[in-house]
Amino acid sequence: MKVLVPVKRVVDANVKVRVKADNTDVDTTNLKMALNPFCEIAVEEAVRLKEAGSVTEIVVVSIGAKPVQEQLRTSLALGADRAIHVQTDEELVPLSIAKILKAVQEKEQADLVIFGKQSIDGDNNQTGQMLAALTNMPQATFASELTLTADSAEVIREVDGGLQTLKMPLPAVVTADLRLNEPRYASLPNIMKAKRKPLETLSIDDLGVSLKAHQTIIKVTPPAERKAGIMVSSVAELVEKLKTEAKVI
Repeated sequence: MKVLVPVKRVVDANVKVRVKADNTDVDTTNLKMALNPFCEIAVEEAVRLKEAGSVTEIVVVSIGAKPVQEQLRTSLALGADRAIHVQTDEELVPLSIAKILKAVQEKEQADLVIFGKQSIDGDNNQTGQMLAALTNMPQATFASELTLTADSAEVIREVDGGLQTLKMPLPAVVTADLRLNEPRYASLPNIMKAKRKPLETLSIDDLGVSLKAHQTIIKVTPPAERKAGIMVSSVAELVEKLKTEAKVI
């Protein structure tokens, strides 16, 4: 059984981002970049399925400029078998990314596609769902537990009232929630081995995908800074401020 895992290069979660002076985008110059944490969970789950004997091959794929190969090599060091880099310098919206992944899936014919449920930069949470719709594959989002059989996948996901269990035929799309697993660290020997694992580079034209712009960024601005709080000396003063200043009671 083959598993395809799309991964994304994002600004490291511990880095504070800033907006460009001309308000056109976030300034990523000289910032530390990393594998999107939810994608890391998806890679880890694929590796665990392979270790359990349910999966025979793990293919990771990423779309973007040449530096995304760093994150593909990280995924290979974590246990993926080979990588595909769809190289482009364009900033792509989720629907365009889903269309490219559809072409990759048609080429690879993976039995299961595991996504992170969202990226920590765009925070969109939609590419996995879009791929499922484009390929007409069943999907299970926000998976906190995943079990495979020869021809089906069983997913447990958290819902407002408790846990929901879904069973669906393969091939299918699953998006990974935070509780699915705890990713491992890549060991030095595996980092060295990852340098020798196959990494195929393709262009969007190689995949025969035609894209068009669906969105335009008008302006990027930082969030408003929080005002400092104040200390009150009594409950009566608090109530008075809530009435007269905050006007919430």
